[in-house]
Amino acid sequence: MIVAVSVGAVNVPLGDVWGIVLHHTTGVGAAPSDPALDQIVWNFRTPRVVLAALVGAGLAVSGAVLQTVVSNPLADPVVLGFSYGATLGAVLVITLGGGAALAGLGVPAAAFLGAVAAGALVFALGRRRGRLAPTRLVLAGVAVGYVFLSATSFVQLRATPTELRTVMFWMLGSVAGAQWDQLPAVTAVVLVTTASLALLGRRLNVLLAGDESAAALGVDVNRLRAVLLVLCALLTGTVIAAAGSIGFVGLMIPHLVRLTLGADHRRLLPLTALLGAVYLVLVDLLSRTLNRPNEIPLGILTALLGAPFFLWLLRHNKGLD
Repeated sequence: MIVAVSVGAVNVPLGDVWGIVLHHTTGVGAAPSDPALDQIVWNFRTPRVVLAALVGAGLAVSGAVLQTVVSNPLADPVVLGFSYGATLGAVLVITLGGGAALAGLGVPAAAFLGAVAAGALVFALGRRRGRLAPTRLVLAGVAVGYVFLSATSFVQLRATPTELRTVMFWMLGSVAGAQWDQLPAVTAVVLVTTASLALLGRRLNVLLAGDESAAALGVDVNRLRAVLLVLCALLTGTVIAAAGSIGFVGLMIPHLVRLTLGADHRRLLPLTALLGAVYLVLVDLLSRTLNRPNEIPLGILTALLGAPFFLWLLRHNKGLD
């Protein structure tokens, strides 16, 4: 993260980065002698790097849990429609006058509500006779995702060229506009939700054995799935609202951890969060250095990196058969 703060359109020596960050966080050391350098490091780059880490951790953890909940290795927030719901909420605000037509909602709030609405709809459609069926959840997620995507496309047709550019950049994901005042809420949700899911690690392990085995061991499978879906919707909605729609993180990172360290969720979830954070920080670093001073949206790079990985996984991992 320190290296990511150091590198950019203007490179800052690592020693200066350490000094500025320590001065602002602990008060140790003298105030930076160059106000412009202090502005670049503390107000522009550090919040975006922290937000990238939080978003990467949140998406990766959500993907890992959803894959277990629906018993599908391809499940993630995109497949279950959460990302499309968030996108529709954000696009409505962007194209309707900055939220004036939506009771003053900003883009992050509308995106969060959209993700939660999509999750609630998938949850309702995925129930059969009072029970949550994994296959129905995936099918419901795909269907709901296409409905929200169609609505988003319709709204885009009514947008001005300026609004359309903003919409496209948001849909592809970015942490360029990170502000310190938005980090406390995102940090709280990511940490609390990840910790709560990690505490449920033993029950998630039981869920891997199948519904009948889990029920025989005293686990209320239906209630557990409901709790996990609510937590994942909250986590996904929060990080997508902050950074836009970013794909493949929730698919790729959990599989990398499982391939190397196994499927025990008590270890899987904390390590998935850590690797997801590191991964998106590095992707964000690439996004602003490959074509500087221009930036490449995060969603483009995560797709370019994630798709070849899954093609390799499909070809070499016999466990997927």
